[in-house]
Amino acid sequence: MNEWSEINAMESAADSASLEKATVIVVDDDPAVRRSLKFSLELEGFSVRTYADAAELLNEAALPTFGCLVIDYNLPQLNGLEVLQRLRNGQTRLPAIIITSYPSKMLRESAAALGIPIVEKPFFNHTLSDSIHVALEHCGRL
Repeated sequence: MNEWSEINAMESAADSASLEKATVIVVDDDPAVRRSLKFSLELEGFSVRTYADAAELLNEAALPTFGCLVIDYNLPQLNGLEVLQRLRNGQTRLPAIIITSYPSKMLRESAAALGIPIVEKPFFNHTLSDSIHVALEHCGRL
């Protein structure tokens, strides 16, 4: 193996190790969306936990210390930004992404003020996984 091959192998192993430690938490009340996101994100090397609603997530005893939240905006009881606010009040500091169809101007402004990206449904190409990678890079963990 030449020097460049060894460097590429080490970088690839480091990237895989980083992804294995990253947990993506998906909160969406649509079971088909949860299943498809879990499947596609696991193919990308992420560990994935899914939750059907805000209460299920907020009652979780232990959230990972490294990962990314992917929260549907239109959840029953609480919207995605309200869920995120409750998590922040409880000291959870994972980066977050809001997913929704047809975000309003007010939602866009509210999310932007909090530094939360919005990824619109339906997802095209790798927009969600690219956003997750960016969020993890901003934490300095990838």
